[in-house]
Amino acid sequence: MEHALLNIETVTEYDDMLGVETLHPQVSVIDLSKAKPMRHMRHTFNFYVIFLKDEKNCDLIYGRQRYDYRKGSVVCLAPGQVIGIDDTGEEFQPKGYALCFHPDLIYGTNLGRSMKEYVFFSYEVNEALHLSERERTIFIDCLMKIREELQHPIDRLSKRLITNHIELLLNYCLRFYERQFITRQNMNRDVLTRFEALLDNYFTGDNALRKGLPTVKYCAGELCFSPNYFGDLIKKETGKTALEWIQNKIISTAKERLLFSSGSISQIACNLGFQYPQHFTRVFKRMTGMTPNEYREKADA
Repeated sequence: MEHALLNIETVTEYDDMLGVETLHPQVSVIDLSKAKPMRHMRHTFNFYVIFLKDEKNCDLIYGRQRYDYRKGSVVCLAPGQVIGIDDTGEEFQPKGYALCFHPDLIYGTNLGRSMKEYVFFSYEVNEALHLSERERTIFIDCLMKIREELQHPIDRLSKRLITNHIELLLNYCLRFYERQFITRQNMNRDVLTRFEALLDNYFTGDNALRKGLPTVKYCAGELCFSPNYFGDLIKKETGKTALEWIQNKIISTAKERLLFSSGSISQIACNLGFQYPQHFTRVFKRMTGMTPNEYREKADA
């Protein structure tokens, strides 16, 4: 049976669902252990939500090493993202914390202008941020400062202080994600190896001819990542963007074919996935400083 997808439109509506008091119509800090028992559901929010989910007795293994990040995982959802599972008919008591804030709260603020930097709102749920005990303490401390400000009578500085505290929390999330990319280096190297193999296979077969140039989104999907998480992982691991890796692979494959095949420039461009030979020539010249013809002639000289 197909279960309906519930769209939760306002912060107040979510507070009411959980049976907690609304202190501000656009922002809420919720101690989920004090919320009423819930049923599972698939739902979306019309606002940003950051969940700190407590995961007790759950060792996480990255590569060959075990890391003690059992103190909780953080999932960040942008408006419109789907979360949850279908209703099983059973009730459960949620644990952890939730921070909800509506886009209208941050409109016109420093935070509103910098939201695009926090690309982890576009990560998938399985790319959650796993916290150490110290990180969890810092995270909850930020939440408590937001809650403290919500309990203060609203005045001229309320909005600025609330958004500043949210921005501080998001900046800590950036720092913690960078730490996570580092502690997962063994796993990341495996991803890099699989990325290189994916590109090798793409240009060895007729994928490029049939599908065109490989994109970051395509590669991320084939490796089971969201594009943003994949892009950040590759950048942290190599210093290059995923797009730069793809372009470098295209150029190295092009050089090989220019030197060791007798195909025309148009044929090589087409087999690499370029729709137009002129596009191939422009990209090749930008990356190497010479046109494909010039490269071929110089090699033959």
